[in-house]
Amino acid sequence: MEQMKERFSKLLLGEDMSGGGKGVPSALALSNAVTNLAASVFGEQVKLGPMAPETKARWRKEMDWLLSVTDHIVEFVPSQQKTKNGTNMEIMVTRQRSDLLVNIPGLRKLDTMLIETLDGFGQEKEFWYVSKDDDQENENGQRDDKWWHPTVKVPVNGLSEMSRRWLQCQKESVNQVLKAAMAINAEVLSEIEIPESYIDSLPRNGRASLGDLIYKGITVDHFDPSQFLLTMDLSTEHKVLDLKNRIEASIVIWKRKMHQKDGRSSWGSGVSLEKRELFEERAETILILLKQRYPGLPQSSLDISKLQDNRDVGHAILESYSRILESLAFNVMSRIEDVLHADSLAQTSSPQKSETSPSSSDEDALRVSSSDTPTLSDFMGWGIASRRRSSTDLEIYFKGDNDKKLAKPPVSSTQKKSPNLEKLESLSGNRSPKGRD
Repeated sequence: MEQMKERFSKLLLGEDMSGGGKGVPSALALSNAVTNLAASVFGEQVKLGPMAPETKARWRKEMDWLLSVTDHIVEFVPSQQKTKNGTNMEIMVTRQRSDLLVNIPGLRKLDTMLIETLDGFGQEKEFWYVSKDDDQENENGQRDDKWWHPTVKVPVNGLSEMSRRWLQCQKESVNQVLKAAMAINAEVLSEIEIPESYIDSLPRNGRASLGDLIYKGITVDHFDPSQFLLTMDLSTEHKVLDLKNRIEASIVIWKRKMHQKDGRSSWGSGVSLEKRELFEERAETILILLKQRYPGLPQSSLDISKLQDNRDVGHAILESYSRILESLAFNVMSRIEDVLHADSLAQTSSPQKSETSPSSSDEDALRVSSSDTPTLSDFMGWGIASRRRSSTDLEIYFKGDNDKKLAKPPVSSTQKKSPNLEKLESLSGNRSPKGRD
């Protein structure tokens, strides 16, 4: 009770403990509360394994407190009431707002699936972790970009086929949770109004926002989104985020020009409506691919601006809850990939590898585990290779490979579904997140 009093006191004060009325709006305070709770609970989750019972109980309890606010966000809906004399009359009754009624139970199920996935690693014996100080070899599967994580250890000959397949199945299940959380988050963000302060900060046209190089890549006659991304320098998180910010700003500019929402001359048309609509669709495509390829990116300038100016408490809770589940799913999937990476190195260096037939089932499972699971770009018919091209490729691209067509990816074979994946499909049958047009 004392903890609950403290939490809701901070929310009512808008995080201004002086009581001077200089706190943040309720929506932002709730969003920050959800984000901070997730950081304190999952911030130390650098290993695959069950959460401590007290940590799990705290997560459930405090999330229930914060989500209880949504029970009182209602809307009026028509209903039938029978009077004493037997006649039916239509009255208006209250129920939980429709977006919360649909998405909160869905997010709770995704939350439960992730916790159950972590619990499933409690009896795992085929891989383990050692600290950096205890790792004398320093070469058993640790990737350079994750140097701060404990080192994954696997048996000398690698994981068994059963364990490898089970890990791959868990990775696919978590990947589906990640996609669902991303879809809900994108839908909620699209419904939050763009602040005027963000619009005022934009340049006059999309070309000024993108820069000549990116603008030229989007406005070529024969546009290939995968080829475009290969020509961009996406070597660091900062560069990827900068490209995302530029793309989002250009989309806002082009949409405002198409809808003629602003009568100022600075927003005047310099390109035909059809071409501007085409460029906006291409930019949206690039944005979707960026989000799919880099799910762990920090929030963009547009997202931050929206959340800081948002006054809708329901949107704030949905956005923050889906965002932290997206982050947790991405981290769990990364931990699984660390184990599979360590296994692939062990398989490569194993002395038994030479005795194994190239067509063995172990090798087939290894190939599956080392490849990425199908992404949104695969289903949409876009293929993005992991390699990156140099700046000279950009010049070749602009000169034009006019006969180059976007190849449709082969249909992936049906894989055995895990119980969690079946749960997700059952959930999707009840609620399907709408795509952003």
